[in-house]
Amino acid sequence: MKGPHLNRRLVLETPTRQGDGAGGYQVAWTALGEVWAEVVARSGRENGSAGVAVSRMGYAISLRAAPFGRAERPKPEQRFRDGDRVYSIETVAERDPQGRYLICLAQEELVV
Repeated sequence: MKGPHLNRRLVLETPTRQGDGAGGYQVAWTALGEVWAEVVARSGRENGSAGVAVSRMGYAISLRAAPFGRAERPKPEQRFRDGDRVYSIETVAERDPQGRYLICLAQEELVV
């Protein structure tokens, strides 16, 4: 099996809660580091919500594997950032039998 072409630098981000001063909280995103990845489009669709068109595109994002429990290993509640583009991670699994690479299925939402 041929390995992925790791040609995109993405920032792995994790959500953190920050108090809003009124008893609630806001979600802020904290960068954990950068990874080199291959980003491949899967499928997309367009939905309407409250009169606004929302485009939702699926991606398969491959990167070098990291052991369970390490900060470099992506998790479903995290996301990748590529400039202004944000890919929300839905699943993470080994891409190859040797476990050298991971594949993350992610979604990107755009308001059009």
